[in-house]
Amino acid sequence: MMAPVLEELATSLAGTVKVAKLNVDESPETAGRLGIRSIPTLLLFKNGEIIGETVGAAPRATIEAAILRRLRGQ
Repeated sequence: MMAPVLEELATSLAGTVKVAKLNVDESPETAGRLGIRSIPTLLLFKNGEIIGETVGAAPRATIEAAILRRLRGQ
Protein backbone atom coordinates (compact mmCIF):
# COMPACT_ATOMS: atom_id res chain seq x y z
CA MET A 1 0.00 0.00 0.00
CA MET A 2 2.82 2.42 0.86
CA ALA A 3 5.17 1.32 -1.93
CA PRO A 4 3.83 3.76 -4.56
CA VAL A 5 4.01 6.66 -2.09
CA LEU A 6 7.59 5.82 -1.15
CA GLU A 7 8.59 5.47 -4.80
CA GLU A 8 7.10 8.91 -5.56
CA LEU A 9 8.94 10.45 -2.60
CA ALA A 10 12.20 8.77 -3.59
CA THR A 11 11.90 10.41 -6.99
CA SER A 12 10.73 13.85 -5.88
CA LEU A 13 13.25 14.09 -3.01
CA ALA A 14 16.17 12.51 -4.86
CA GLY A 15 19.44 14.13 -3.87
CA THR A 16 17.92 15.24 -0.56
CA VAL A 17 16.95 11.94 1.07
CA LYS A 18 17.44 8.24 0.44
CA VAL A 19 14.42 5.98 0.63
CA ALA A 20 14.91 2.34 1.54
CA LYS A 21 12.45 -0.45 2.26
CA LEU A 22 12.93 -3.38 4.60
CA ASN A 23 11.02 -6.64 4.28
CA VAL A 24 10.52 -7.58 7.94
CA ASP A 25 9.72 -11.19 7.02
CA GLU A 26 13.13 -11.53 5.37
CA SER A 27 15.01 -9.50 8.02
CA PRO A 28 13.30 -10.06 11.37
CA GLU A 29 16.51 -9.40 13.31
CA THR A 30 16.86 -5.93 11.81
CA ALA A 31 13.19 -5.18 12.42
CA GLY A 32 13.60 -6.27 16.04
CA ARG A 33 16.74 -4.19 16.53
CA LEU A 34 14.91 -1.13 15.19
CA GLY A 35 11.87 -1.76 17.39
CA ILE A 36 9.45 -2.21 14.50
CA ARG A 37 6.24 -3.69 15.88
CA SER A 38 3.67 -2.54 13.31
CA ILE A 39 3.61 -2.46 9.55
CA PRO A 40 3.98 -0.03 7.91
CA THR A 41 6.50 1.85 10.03
CA LEU A 42 8.49 4.72 8.56
CA LEU A 43 11.74 5.55 10.33
CA LEU A 44 13.65 8.71 9.52
CA PHE A 45 17.40 8.57 10.03
CA LYS A 46 20.03 11.29 10.10
CA ASN A 47 23.68 10.33 10.46
CA GLY A 48 22.62 6.80 11.42
CA GLU A 49 20.34 7.93 14.26
CA ILE A 50 16.54 7.67 14.25
CA ILE A 51 15.12 11.21 14.25
CA GLY A 52 11.49 10.42 13.52
CA GLU A 53 8.94 7.65 13.26
CA THR A 54 5.52 7.29 11.68
CA VAL A 55 3.44 4.17 12.26
CA GLY A 56 0.56 3.27 9.97
CA ALA A 57 -0.35 4.21 6.45
CA ALA A 58 -0.38 7.92 5.69
CA PRO A 59 -0.92 10.02 2.58
CA ARG A 60 2.06 11.28 0.64
CA ALA A 61 1.58 14.88 1.79
CA THR A 62 1.74 13.84 5.45
CA ILE A 63 4.89 11.79 5.00
CA GLU A 64 6.57 14.44 2.88
CA ALA A 65 5.75 17.15 5.43
CA ALA A 66 7.21 15.01 8.25
CA ILE A 67 10.41 14.42 6.27
CA LEU A 68 10.82 18.09 5.41
CA ARG A 69 10.16 19.15 9.01
CA ARG A 70 12.90 16.83 10.21
CA LEU A 71 15.31 18.08 7.55
CA ARG A 72 14.73 21.60 8.89
CA GLY A 73 15.38 20.36 12.43
CA GLN A 74 11.87 20.90 13.73
